[in-house]
Amino acid sequence: MKTIALAWRFLWSRPLSAGLNLLLLSLGLGSLSFVLLASHQIDKAFERDLAGIDVVVGAKGSPMQLILSGVFHIDAPTGNVPLAAVKELEKHPQVAQLIPISLGDSYRGFRIVGSTPDYLTHYSAAFAQGGVWAAPMQAVIGAQVAAQTGLKVGDRFAGSHGLAGGGDSHGQTPYLVSGVLAPGGSVLDRLVLTALDSVWQVHEDHTALDAGDRKVMEDEREVTLALIRYRTPLAAVTFPRFVNTTTEMQAAAPALEITRLLKLIGVGTDVLRALAGVLLLTAGLSVFIALWSAVRERRADLALLRMLGAPPRKVAALLLCEALWLALLATLIGVLAGQELMAALAWFLQLDKSVLISGLAWPAELWAVPALAVMVALLSALLPAWEAYRANVSELLQSR
Repeated sequence: MKTIALAWRFLWSRPLSAGLNLLLLSLGLGSLSFVLLASHQIDKAFERDLAGIDVVVGAKGSPMQLILSGVFHIDAPTGNVPLAAVKELEKHPQVAQLIPISLGDSYRGFRIVGSTPDYLTHYSAAFAQGGVWAAPMQAVIGAQVAAQTGLKVGDRFAGSHGLAGGGDSHGQTPYLVSGVLAPGGSVLDRLVLTALDSVWQVHEDHTALDAGDRKVMEDEREVTLALIRYRTPLAAVTFPRFVNTTTEMQAAAPALEITRLLKLIGVGTDVLRALAGVLLLTAGLSVFIALWSAVRERRADLALLRMLGAPPRKVAALLLCEALWLALLATLIGVLAGQELMAALAWFLQLDKSVLISGLAWPAELWAVPALAVMVALLSALLPAWEAYRANVSELLQSR
């Protein structure tokens, strides 16, 4: 304990040098913490929202855009497809479940999604208030929607045309809130959910000129896309090809597209990791220089310690403890900074109504941060500690 306390005093006997070393080491560990947390949280969010969805079928266009718009609701859809064609796919022997999705409107920036109750069941949604819609023009709102808009069961609201908000209001066809979902951490938290009939009714009431016009619209109804779960894993080989070659639609495999997306994101994380590595290397060299200089400057102190009976290993341990103090402080500051940056990113994405991630987490990968800090500190202190260990008392007294 005396060695640990003395090492703390020695560390801060040169506050400018200690502060610079602490800053460099903290910056490197903070950058690494943020990269590890961001990678873990984004992977977890993608895995959570993609669970149980084998393929997404929609209008031809970019497969990536189809996945982002249909599963994560963070992009514009590629277009609409005929309802009749989707119903035909539902009868396919390789399809175990098909969930239709209809997009086009929003409320204060939150997307209004027309679907079936199976969409709620798919994500194991639980209700904080009320329940699922029982008739058209009733809606279930996610936890984030309720928190930011103040809507509750029994309230009415009107959607607006467009996915980003700010479009023409459908004030003549308001929705009635039938239920509020409990926070589940899935994409449902930031959606307004309603029946497919509600979406059709809003637009048909808005554009139909007479009963004949409405009948034509009913016969030509469309949905935006369909989320499909296979009956057997072998369907992944043949079903997408069947859709892409025999229909006017396209089939996009979420696993393939998200892998491509994560590779693109990985370029940025690799750059941040490289930056963190440079900072840690710089910090390690700085700590080494500081401790090496300390051995030279503290010859009188080291001689006094040896005269008082401190064995060489205690003198060497003093420098190692000094480096470990730096590692401990830098780990605390770096991990805290990484968590704060992650919380800020989560807050920004929530404001942007994008992928939901948690601010506070401790994945297994994060244990690499304190381990790396200790390794850098010990490697930096190893040679100075050895120099202090092998120093001769008579030489120390002569240099004094």
